[in-house]
Amino acid sequence: MTLAPSRPATPDDLFACLDRLGVAHRTVSHPPLFTVEESQALRGTIPGGHTKNLFLKDKRGTLYLVVALEDAVIDLKGLHRRLDAGRFSFGSAELMQEVLGVTPGSVTPFAVINDTALRVTVVLDEPMLAHDPLNYHPLVNTMTTAIAPADLLRFLRHTGHEPRLLTVSGGASPD
Repeated sequence: MTLAPSRPATPDDLFACLDRLGVAHRTVSHPPLFTVEESQALRGTIPGGHTKNLFLKDKRGTLYLVVALEDAVIDLKGLHRRLDAGRFSFGSAELMQEVLGVTPGSVTPFAVINDTALRVTVVLDEPMLAHDPLNYHPLVNTMTTAIAPADLLRFLRHTGHEPRLLTVSGGASPD
């Protein structure tokens, strides 16, 4: 699916793409969520793995979207070694909007639907894939969409993004 760069995909565009792929998905609406902590407090009883998404840029200018379980501990200072990349910093809100068509708080692997230039390398933390379903914002932070791990992989590949499946987390964070 190719969209004009001036118009990022909407949740309805995303759902239509998933439907065309035959991907089962379920979406729940909720108040806007900007952090993992807000998500934990407001999500209620949405089953499955809940996630966080890190939009990163390495010193070489390569963009990464690292997706892991919400409680995964990721060593950002050492992550570049695991990914054979330059040292990381967070990508700016402007760059995120330009490349992924989303704003902070709405970062999601679904946003690669807007990355038609294939600028972003998607990295999925392997332990996350053991959870079914997985929950992500569908391009906005006022909804959560559940999808099976295999269907997430199928969606990513459909957009031209072959995900890197690696263990990038070091376990769950202490309470």
